[in-house]
Amino acid sequence: MSDELQQLETEALDQFWMQRALELAHRAEAAGEVPVGAVLVRDEQVVGEGWNQPIGSHDPSAHAEMQALRNAALRLNNYRLPQTTLYVTLEPCVMCAGAMIHARVKRVVFGAWDPKTGAAGSVFDILNSDQHNHRIEVCKGVMADECGALLRDFFKQKRDAGGQE
Repeated sequence: MSDELQQLETEALDQFWMQRALELAHRAEAAGEVPVGAVLVRDEQVVGEGWNQPIGSHDPSAHAEMQALRNAALRLNNYRLPQTTLYVTLEPCVMCAGAMIHARVKRVVFGAWDPKTGAAGSVFDILNSDQHNHRIEVCKGVMADECGALLRDFFKQKRDAGGQE
């Protein structure tokens, strides 16, 4: 397969899986959570999914990425998740980036940038630090407009209703 054809195939798969992550983000939104969704894929098969649940679960670590990693680890009976790609609608935070490193995720694809807590290049670059024994390939901004709009609309509705961010 030519490099150009492989690049087109990768881009199409990235959009396909990011669309699934967006569907999961809508689940979070419907539950009153910040709308972030994540899907973990290996060999074009879903091995884990998650959406933000920290408010409802009273668990500050229940981010979408953590839920997807936990789901996959249980399903595969292994906390190491090599050769996987994590698709997430928002740039991972430091906690989630650290978990991905420990799980040995191969690649992360994110939609919207997080200028406040992003750990994949916006604020920190944890995933590619030379200080770690594992680096993760990062693909940034896939379906960024759609992912960003979902978050902006959610927080606008919260502000308009007098809620907290």
